[in-house]
Amino acid sequence: MSCFVSNPYGADTVQACLCTYLRFSNPPVFSSRTCRIASILENRHPLKDPSQPPHATKNRPDRDEPLDIARGQAYVESLGLANARDIVKMLRWNDRYGIKFLRLSSEMFPFASHEVYGYKLAPFASEVLAKAGHVAAELGHRLTTHPGQVSVWSIGSFFPLTDFQFTQLGSPRKEVIQNALRDLDYHAEMLSLLKLPPQQDRDAVMILHLGGVFGDKAATLDRFRENYKSLPQGVKDRLVLENDDVSWSVHDLLPLCEELNIPMVLDYHHHNIIFDADKVREGTRDIMTLYDRIAATWKRKGITQKMHYSEPTPAAITGRQRRKHSPRVATLPPCPPDMDLMIEAKDKEQAVFELMRTFKLPGFDTFNDMIPHVRKDDNKPIRVPKTKSPKKQAKKTKTANDELEEAEGAITEKPESTEQGVILDDDVGMGGPEGRVYWPPGMEEWLRPVKRVVSKKDLNEPAKKENATPAKKRKGAADPLESTAKSEDNVTGEGEKTALDIAPAQTIKATASKGSTTKKTKTPKNNVEAGATPSTTDDGTSLEVPDMSANEGHLRKRTKVAPARRASRAKKISYAESDNDMS
Repeated sequence: MSCFVSNPYGADTVQACLCTYLRFSNPPVFSSRTCRIASILENRHPLKDPSQPPHATKNRPDRDEPLDIARGQAYVESLGLANARDIVKMLRWNDRYGIKFLRLSSEMFPFASHEVYGYKLAPFASEVLAKAGHVAAELGHRLTTHPGQVSVWSIGSFFPLTDFQFTQLGSPRKEVIQNALRDLDYHAEMLSLLKLPPQQDRDAVMILHLGGVFGDKAATLDRFRENYKSLPQGVKDRLVLENDDVSWSVHDLLPLCEELNIPMVLDYHHHNIIFDADKVREGTRDIMTLYDRIAATWKRKGITQKMHYSEPTPAAITGRQRRKHSPRVATLPPCPPDMDLMIEAKDKEQAVFELMRTFKLPGFDTFNDMIPHVRKDDNKPIRVPKTKSPKKQAKKTKTANDELEEAEGAITEKPESTEQGVILDDDVGMGGPEGRVYWPPGMEEWLRPVKRVVSKKDLNEPAKKENATPAKKRKGAADPLESTAKSEDNVTGEGEKTALDIAPAQTIKATASKGSTTKKTKTPKNNVEAGATPSTTDDGTSLEVPDMSANEGHLRKRTKVAPARRASRAKKISYAESDNDMS
């Protein structure tokens, strides 16, 4: 997108790419709906229920039915028509906020330039594109395209990375050249079907990178010259070249553009990465001397000049890292007042708004900050609350008075109002009367509704009895202390024993005289009650049981619930009495 502004450096226009605000509108507005080839093949079969609309799971194509190629073609064409219809909304949105320049998506008509599944846009898309062109002419907007650089259907071939590039005319491979010719024909047809006025039609250009070097720049330039001469005149009239951030600098392309009468797009961001090391670079000194020559390539064809500007991310250091565009830009480059300056940034139209506010450019007062997660310019679907089914009650005979009361309650009871003001289609997604379409840097989440946060259940909180299943109830009744014992083991450690572990089996020492034989006493199965209680062994010797009054309350609790258990990790306790103890 672009907007006619007079910035401090003299530029007349500023441009971004997509519209993030409309992309998250309801319904979403964008022009890059696409699909896979598998989807085209699948949609050649009829739906399982042709009387109902298609659904991702409930009503899919039935592969058992015979296929029809025309049916699959109609499916992919419907995506392209939906993309083209949204151009009108995007143009009117841009015009409201002072943006006068729009780059059309190369994916508007999916696989239109494919070798096998490709198709012509006329006549099925002629009317829709002509309507979009009429709105662009009415509002005075300029439209451009940027043909894609990667072939999505030949990416599986094992070739160098530069051979993956799709729309390029300097490749040594014939299949790449054929793909490029078909893609350029597709873009030229799309722009021609807009039926723009003469000047706007000349300004509707196709911006192209030269592509790879393939080991020899001179040979690549020769191949480009040869392939360019064979292009149709309609493609030549719209084709312009741009310096890139990988191989071709401004100093490489400018002589070629002057030779073949091709306009050249100066990209400042790419020039800061790939430049002629032999030239003096003091800020923009090396490029400012070329301004007149670059502008002349546009004037010869009567096309409005275009320039690209972007900035690397703040953390970028290496050349590869610097290729990534920053979400927004901080300044503007020096440029003539009669050109289109295209701002390439991740935040799209928000980067343009940021520049408007920073430099107080015309249109900076047409928009306001969004209310986080709130959008009052959409017709959201009305959700009728579900009525809870009444709980089952015991059957009882209704009297006449009961029936009369129920009828009166049904009459007097008013349902909650779910109605909301209906927004006209032309106003949907336009930001409302206050123009709340701006979101601050890093706040893209404001475009979406608030995420539903599910709180985690407290693990320490016992489960409600009414929600417990019968199996859990039986388990709890059989072993109520299992969880308590495990938690105590975790707290005290594996080697340490607690009072609960040793209380059921205390070491009992006999006080018999010396010479008596040592005997074992059996461990009582139940817990020992509090208090020192005298006892005797099998041979009549008296025993002393240690006082358990300290654990009286705790042990009584345990004995009341269930028999005490011994921890599985507790060490075995010997009850053998030594000779010394028996003396």
